Amino acid sequence: MAKSREGTYYTNFSPAVSNAAGRGMRQQSRRWNLHLRSELSLEEISRITSPIIRGWINYYARFYKSALYPTLRHLNDILVRWAMRKFKRLRGHLTKTVFWLGSIAKRQPSLFPHWQFGARPTAG
Repeated sequence: MAKSREGTYYTNFSPAVSNAAGRGMRQQSRRWNLHLRSELSLEEISRITSPIIRGWINYYARFYKSALYPTLRHLNDILVRWAMRKFKRLRGHLTKTVFWLGSIAKRQPSLFPHWQFGARPTAG
């Protein structure tokens, strides 16, 4: 059901990423085990994952962009886990790590496709 501008409800079809497809994308991103790859830099992680993320965004976000946001936020959570493991000063500081990643997203918004899409971590 969708709500019209007048406030009435009507039957609607919104083509969006299905729950199963979103779950599959999150499972694939977990299989990358990025949080265990502390030898990689953020640019190397971007180079590895960007073609796949860009493909997901091009395919699934064509009609209903907001349905893709939970999956893209999950990718940010994976990057936060990676940063907490890589940098000692961030270890055990979740909020500090999210803000650190957010400051990088502010400086380099084109580093990851989902940051360009608008799913950036919070900063300041």
